[in-house]
Amino acid sequence: MPGITGMGTTFNLPQYVGELFAASPEDTPLLSAIGGLTGGESTGSTLTEWQGYDLRDADDGRQRLEGAPAPDGESRTRYRESNVLEIHQEKVEISYTRQGTTKQRNTDGDPVVTIGSTSIPASELAWQLAQQFKQIARDVEKTFITGIFQNPDDNLTPRRTRGLLEATATNVVTAEYAAGTVPATALTEDVVLDLMQQVWESGGIQESETRTLLTNAGLKRALTKIFIKDAGRQEESRNVGGVSLQTIETDFGRVNLMLDRYMPTNQLSVVSLEDLAPRFLEIPGKGHFFAEPLAKTGASDEVQIYGEIGLKYGNERKHGKIMLTEGA
Repeated sequence: MPGITGMGTTFNLPQYVGELFAASPEDTPLLSAIGGLTGGESTGSTLTEWQGYDLRDADDGRQRLEGAPAPDGESRTRYRESNVLEIHQEKVEISYTRQGTTKQRNTDGDPVVTIGSTSIPASELAWQLAQQFKQIARDVEKTFITGIFQNPDDNLTPRRTRGLLEATATNVVTAEYAAGTVPATALTEDVVLDLMQQVWESGGIQESETRTLLTNAGLKRALTKIFIKDAGRQEESRNVGGVSLQTIETDFGRVNLMLDRYMPTNQLSVVSLEDLAPRFLEIPGKGHFFAEPLAKTGASDEVQIYGEIGLKYGNERKHGKIMLTEGA
């Protein structure tokens, strides 16, 4: 059903009776696993940054002569990674009349019906605010995956955080599927393990509990077939950050399967979850994500929700992605 823009009244927010069901999915597994809207790390800037470094390749020919002078000095350079925090701001406005009519039900032909002492929801304002927080969480979940970086020089365009897929640049594997078929037909055990090997060689997926394949529904079914059904293994699961995840056994250890509806249907990510974290801008006296009443202008309550959040993706070399493209 369509939403409402503007003030909620008794006319556009009718009250009904009976159990209340959610018609839209509310799951945000990636965001939940790495801290949610209130976890993560606080930063004092709209730009969040971190550092990385690497070591030289291991060498079996670095032995020194007895009594030799000290070798030439060597140092390792560091590199900078950064992202921006994006603003999420929503408003709920409910008329006084709508807040007071907790016993009024709207039906065809009988617009005013008393329904006794029980009303669901009991507070329209509180319920609407709760739904806005859920919607923001879904927006953040999607942008953490598919967000395209934007850090404008002025206030004419919004800041946008860089999502995981855009951040992943080093470890990328491509595979083609035949025209007229679905992307999952190009997903094979070798394609997945080739990418996992690249990520492992780059220092990723070292932590047993957090090595994860992030995927949509079609590719998730393919992964289950390849690594569980065809391999004759038993399905297992474990809890990561409060999220229950199915696991599979691979050459690189036990791996979580995270099903996420906001992943593109033609991409799969290998993720080192321990490197991911939300970063927030703490507003003095208010916190990270918060709701606050706005100035009174009439016979309604207006409440805004506000928060600034960005993705710290850590070392992008510890993640990888498979790009499935349609062939001729």
